[in-house]
Amino acid sequence: MTRFTNPNWPEQAAFEDPRNLIDHFKYWEHDAIRAALDTRRGPFVVVLENFAHDFNISTAIRNANAFLAREVWITGRRRYDRRGAQGTHRYEHVHHAPTTAEVLDPLRERGMRIVAVDNIPGATSLIGHTWQADTVMVFGQEQIGVSPEALERADDVVYIPQYGSTRSINVGTASGIAMFSYCASVRGDPEPWDGGVGTGSDAG
Repeated sequence: MTRFTNPNWPEQAAFEDPRNLIDHFKYWEHDAIRAALDTRRGPFVVVLENFAHDFNISTAIRNANAFLAREVWITGRRRYDRRGAQGTHRYEHVHHAPTTAEVLDPLRERGMRIVAVDNIPGATSLIGHTWQADTVMVFGQEQIGVSPEALERADDVVYIPQYGSTRSINVGTASGIAMFSYCASVRGDPEPWDGGVGTGSDAG
């Protein structure tokens, strides 16, 4: 029987560097971490429409770090609650634009495929979706969804199938599911940074 141990459990953990980083990056400066991540980033771009100072924006940025998006664009309101990012916004290329159109139009001209994630009529299931490597993922907000200007420019609209009673899931959750789906299809398993096993999720 295989036995597993959790090195993050309090009596086993070292807390000298309190940042939520894998051991390989402990004690590194922010710029050095970002530069190292730049050597492995995927080609996909994340666009987050921020209309209501949504806390989930920061969670989506944390997901973009976990799955190494090339860059993140926040459109609409510039300000967002950074607490959910757990500091990962410092290691990502996060930009702002007043409108979604001015982000998507140049990316489309470069041949990137625009995929909006929303559970609207006519959307197709994320299960079985064929991802193009050069993809832009667009996320709206839970109550109102993706904006009309984003839908007008979308090549695909996909929804995340759900099995329970809730009408929708928040952008923080949806973005993580979509980014994992993309990486599982396009990128495969990540190469470990320090020669050990790949990184994984935890409750932190």
